[in-house]
Amino acid sequence: MSTDAWLDRMRSRPEVAILGAPDRDLVRKELERIRPAIAERADIVVEDLEFAYDFADKDHDLVIVLGGDGSILQSARQMGTNQIPVLGINCGRLGFLAALSPDDFLDTWPQVCCGGFEVVEHLMLQITLFRGGQVAAQQLALNEGAILGGPPYRILDIDFWADGHLATRYRCDGLIVATPVGSTAHNLSAGGPILRRHLQAMVVSPISPHTLTYRPLVETADTVMEFSVTDPTESTSIVVDGRPMDRLYPGDRVRICRADVSFRMLSVPGQNDHRTLRDKLGWGGSVNPDR
Repeated sequence: MSTDAWLDRMRSRPEVAILGAPDRDLVRKELERIRPAIAERADIVVEDLEFAYDFADKDHDLVIVLGGDGSILQSARQMGTNQIPVLGINCGRLGFLAALSPDDFLDTWPQVCCGGFEVVEHLMLQITLFRGGQVAAQQLALNEGAILGGPPYRILDIDFWADGHLATRYRCDGLIVATPVGSTAHNLSAGGPILRRHLQAMVVSPISPHTLTYRPLVETADTVMEFSVTDPTESTSIVVDGRPMDRLYPGDRVRICRADVSFRMLSVPGQNDHRTLRDKLGWGGSVNPDR
């Protein structure tokens, strides 16, 4: 949904759901501080600091998330197929996704309520585990799906198909398929490239490949990928956004493709990908951002 379409349907007093990381004192403290400003211009329909609210069939205008990037991932998981635009407030450490500080939020909030923002849609992945030809598990991912080994540790042989064609057999410790949003997470640690968030692409990054010619591979977002571990250990698993989805057995296939829904985030004036990289990865150097 475009920004204009979302603004056309947004209420004059937006309906807002507030989510926050549980058991984090700073989240509760900042929520107490910013709640009056939110309530002045919007109707707060729920405050959920347990990530337990059911978003099915809800028609809220905005979800405000207090916490770190893990809280943003949890909010995407919680909304499922009903993705509502998110505004993230960073009460964590790094904050790639939750980029606004509480003070920045208070300055920005009046503009948001007047439509001074852009709704940016981010690619999500549909990850499906097939066992015996049947769907055994299925989950949405905002960051990545990863095939990871475990004890007893050894190199995994992972067959990779792209659009039904066998591409290669990776010999590696594991493998990550990341979205552009997820490219700065586990993928970056594994040596994968950073993708601009608006790109319609996915990156496949083998972890510690046995052969150095196995390099990270960027695929179009419409590619349907399938993976199979020929001889998984008793701990080999498919992990989605940092959470185990299921153990992998011989003959299992993992299909990863573009999801039918997108994750929607508000982009407010002054925010952009390169500023985030400068601020969060220390890319500032001697650059003068005002030039």
